[in-house]
Amino acid sequence: MFKAIRVAILLFILFFVATSTWLTQARSTDWNNSLWVKIYPINADGSEASARYIDALRVDDFADIEKFIATEVHRYGKTVPRPLRIELGEPIAEQPPQLATDSMPGVILWSLKMRWWASSTAGAQDSIDPDVRVFVRYHEPENTISLENSVGLQKGMIGIVNAYASRRQRGINNVIIAHEFLHTLGATDKYEGPNGQPSFPDGLADPERKPLYPQKLAEIMGGRIALSEIDAVIPKNLSYAVIGPLTASEINLSD
Repeated sequence: MFKAIRVAILLFILFFVATSTWLTQARSTDWNNSLWVKIYPINADGSEASARYIDALRVDDFADIEKFIATEVHRYGKTVPRPLRIELGEPIAEQPPQLATDSMPGVILWSLKMRWWASSTAGAQDSIDPDVRVFVRYHEPENTISLENSVGLQKGMIGIVNAYASRRQRGINNVIIAHEFLHTLGATDKYEGPNGQPSFPDGLADPERKPLYPQKLAEIMGGRIALSEIDAVIPKNLSYAVIGPLTASEINLSD
């Protein structure tokens, strides 16, 4: 009897968590109210340059992300005045769990660890949990990190972004943050291959352009401006990016 009660309690907890997660995800893409996104900076390499950059960060450094989302949401006919509201959190000293890609069980375990880490690490400074948490790991510009080694989780609505601690790189950083934020809403990647080439047609901003290449803009989930079939570049800021039809459908901006 006691075992049956424990199983029933566990099933109830799992049902509650699953229902809560579903409701949160559904609300995040109804586009009736502002989404609250909080950005937490992390000194990823422990350098003084990254520390100075983080100390100088202001919420206005991320204003282009709000502007981009508002422009695209309104372009698809939604009327919420301010779809995205970004706040800047206090720096986080602890590094997130290292991403495991060796196996599906490893990825699942990492996801669970990541959600626990995000809640326990950032929760101390949040009297009310934001809709989406984005942890931005800053590195010195000379560091050879790959900005594409960033990730956005729809379950838990968490983003981990690798970024450069440089004002000159702020526009590119914001492109990556916007990309990972849209992952948390259910948008999928639209690029392929080791070089991140945008896929045709959904990864291109204008798949009907003639001639097709070079493209002038990037589809945000394609991640890059396609210059040819084998060459593409990350846009220098979000004014060179759009949300394409398939991405819009995935995040409930269009039917």
